[in-house]
Formats: sequence, C-alpha cells, structure tokens
Amino acid sequence: MTDDRYETGLRVRREVLGADHVDRATAAAGIDVDFQRWLTEVAWGSLWSRDDRLDRRTRSCITIAALTALRAEHELPLHIRAARRNGLSPAEIAEVIMHTAAYAGIPAAHTAMAIAKDVLADDNPE
Repeated sequence: MTDDRYETGLRVRREVLGADHVDRATAAAGIDVDFQRWLTEVAWGSLWSRDDRLDRRTRSCITIAALTALRAEHELPLHIRAARRNGLSPAEIAEVIMHTAAYAGIPAAHTAMAIAKDVLADDNPE
C-alpha cells in the first residue's frame, strides 16, 4: 500500500505544486529523504488525493488559511501558486486571506496579503 500511496502522492503533488518544484525538492533530499517520502505519502497520497470529499480548490483555500494563521510565510508562495493552478482567482485568494484575518489575526493576514500580491503579480501559476 505504501508504494501505491507514494506514487499517487507524487502524481498529485506534481499536479498541485508543479513538477519543477517537486523534482527540485526530491533531487535536493539529503537527511530529509525519509521526510520527503512521508510527506508525499501522507499529505499528498492520503489527503490531497481524497478528491471525493473535498475538491482541490477547497483544499487550497484551507491550506492558505492555515499557512496564514501559522505565519508560514515560506510556504505561502508555493501554495498561492498551487491555488491558482487549482482554479482560484486572485480575488478568491485575497478573500480567503481576509476571512482568515478575522480568526487568525490581522498581522498574519497582512503578511499573507503582501506575499499574495508579490506572487500574483506575475500571474503565472507554474
């Protein structure tokens, strides 16, 4: 089952994040090789692949909200691009961040909005 979850996860991860990003992360794996495999199996092969429960647009909304709340600025650009690839418009991404502000705090959302503006300026999901 693990190999199937890994292969499914690798496919979904490439579709959502872009093949270039996944290939770079995989090639750069060193001491985190087991972490990369686990991440691919669990997050991508078990969760993101459950499209019958939540679609990818919804998962992107949740991910942006969680990353905003956690102030995970280093992960936001990647997932804002993924959200565009999953069909969210810049206005929808901004709305997710604004909605998150009410629950996670304005400073976190302010930072996320600035990141979104930078990422969306080139408007290239790949």
